[in-house]
Amino acid sequence: MVQSVQRAVRVLRELAAGGPRLGVTELAERVGVAKPTVHALLRTLEGEGLVVQDSETGRYQLGPGLLLLGNAYLETQELRARSLSWADTLATRADEAVWVTVLTGDHVFVVHHAFRPEGVVQILEVGASIPWNTCALGKATVAFLPPEQRKALLDGDLPALTGASVTDPAALSRQLDEVGRTGHALENQESALGDAGIAAPVFDRTGVAGAIGIIGPVERVLDDSARQDHIVAVREVARQISRELGAGRGSARVPRP
Repeated sequence: MVQSVQRAVRVLRELAAGGPRLGVTELAERVGVAKPTVHALLRTLEGEGLVVQDSETGRYQLGPGLLLLGNAYLETQELRARSLSWADTLATRADEAVWVTVLTGDHVFVVHHAFRPEGVVQILEVGASIPWNTCALGKATVAFLPPEQRKALLDGDLPALTGASVTDPAALSRQLDEVGRTGHALENQESALGDAGIAAPVFDRTGVAGAIGIIGPVERVLDDSARQDHIVAVREVARQISRELGAGRGSARVPRP
């Protein structure tokens, strides 16, 4: 691993987590390297448009170059490209918002967000990053990972976002086993109070590629009269996207509704 690149990435991550602006001294303490080294990294990153310096305070923040890289990633992300129309179809059928996510480290990253059809004010969540253990989308993905990857995530950091978040590895393991059996995952106010989710895994030619799910108020998403219809719809759409990604009829391993 190239140390200078690793340090530059850590600087960017600290700016993303500790914002909106940080000074050289703060960054040096957080990254654990000397101030001259951090200053040199910042000047290089600034030259590439990845950070910008406030002219009044001298502090740094993330730059517009990162947005260009992020947009380029989204445009080339195959799961997102294949799921665009299917996510809209699912949002219309369920009358709820739909997210498509991929696993990055121990978080799921939202690569597409189809708004709920009803004309209410909604916030675009593309780019949101959520701990895998706190959402249906994360559990739907992790349940179908190879055993060693699943174990590593269960042994890793399991944060709590609400009082309902599950942080016990044994309890999570049982939930993942159930997801593997049924082909879908549920979330009840585990990442945000008042919200619930139902998600199913999406597969490509090599294995699980991510997940798609509906997100909305718990009283609608998990309502007894609507829950089973939502589960069927999510799993059907996940299966269709999987086929478009080359998973084939037999390789998705998700039980039929």
